Amino acid sequence: MNKEQGFYHSLDIDGEKCIGCSHCMKICPTEAIRIRDGKAHLDAGRCIDCGVCFSECPMKAIYIMQDDFGEIHNYPHSVALIPAVFLGQFPDEIRVSRIYAALKDLGFRHVFEVESAALIYAEAKNRYAMENKDKEPLISSFCPAIVRLIQVKYPSLVDNIIPLKAPLDISATYALKKLTDQGVPRKEIGIFYVTPCAAKIAAVKSPVGEVKSIIDGVINMDSLYNIVFKKIKEQGKDYVFPPLQTPRLSSDAILSTLTNGERRICMAKRSYSIDGIHNVIDFLEKLENDEIDGVQFLELRACDQSCAGATLSCENRFLCSERMYGRARKAAERERNGEVPREREMDAQKEYLIECSGVEAVQPRSVMTLDPDISKALEKMEKIRKLKECLPQIDCGLCGSPTCDSLATDHVCGKGSIEDCVFYQRHLEKLGKMSPEECVEKMKNIWGDDRISGELN
Repeated sequence: MNKEQGFYHSLDIDGEKCIGCSHCMKICPTEAIRIRDGKAHLDAGRCIDCGVCFSECPMKAIYIMQDDFGEIHNYPHSVALIPAVFLGQFPDEIRVSRIYAALKDLGFRHVFEVESAALIYAEAKNRYAMENKDKEPLISSFCPAIVRLIQVKYPSLVDNIIPLKAPLDISATYALKKLTDQGVPRKEIGIFYVTPCAAKIAAVKSPVGEVKSIIDGVINMDSLYNIVFKKIKEQGKDYVFPPLQTPRLSSDAILSTLTNGERRICMAKRSYSIDGIHNVIDFLEKLENDEIDGVQFLELRACDQSCAGATLSCENRFLCSERMYGRARKAAERERNGEVPREREMDAQKEYLIECSGVEAVQPRSVMTLDPDISKALEKMEKIRKLKECLPQIDCGLCGSPTCDSLATDHVCGKGSIEDCVFYQRHLEKLGKMSPEECVEKMKNIWGDDRISGELN
């Protein structure tokens, strides 16, 4: 856990497993990783918990923290907030009612799907959009990795982010109100969110636009999937489980977490759905440079296939999406036959939930700002520009920074040295300003003693 720069980070690096291969450094979309002493190190201010490094690491040295599953037993009324993609992890032959029953057998008193709040979230967004056309294009706050990406890398766009809680927070608010209205004391209620990604853990632990989340704990989806699947296998095919006691979600709610899920139920005439962190970055670059206009709404997701492709997914993202679309088709058929979907039970509390869904305006956290003093920042920019001219611009990463530009910035900000560049070292050697022994020591500081071995000739 890291709370530097006001961020909570659910990602961390196991120094014992890390071999300093630099895969994570090269793939990180915000250049938040450096190699020092032969190990990867995380820059807490730049990290947005997107989890790309977690997926890329060949040594499994990067891990995602979670709360202890046993904590659910500390509450007489423990609530499992599960995303629709959790159900999409299971083979089609395992029915939703069977999964709900297994969760309750494991100790959850109540099970609630996050997407139950999807349509209320959509209405809150549409109302905000009607009153804030001057802030277009409005950017969905659904994906916390995207919110942090904009805070860190595109601070000029923070005012475009819709200041609303995500559906998981609205669902948590509803579940809490429902139980307290029944007379259950707050201290007996434990709300646990089953997360498909690292960013949502960070969003719960350090929410944007509010002081504290009402969610009491976060459980990694891959961990719970394995626990539930094992439980179902132990129970066997002949296990008698109770039927689902609650109505099922609508097709729109089920699909809301997939790519195009938000866009299909928004009122905007021109909108885009973009998934994959690097695709999002490419689009935001164009948006910030005023290369795109006339767009009213943006649904941006860090993961390919949105939450179906999240970092804590156990199943292939395309298979998960296929199952969710199949479930949505069945839901649509039930709706045509007159079934009232589950989210309609929230209608009585709709105005209350919409009122509670607002948060303070998102603030920039641009750690990439060189200096709060504009004159000093301009001086540093000029120093960086001159340093870039001394570097080869091939982005080899041997300096322990991801690119030549990032090394120049690190040097000016006191987080690295231009002398870490092997090409610049050769230049200094020619001038007699650096010895071969000094070059070796520089490399040892970056890559560790083990990789720099052998005697000098």
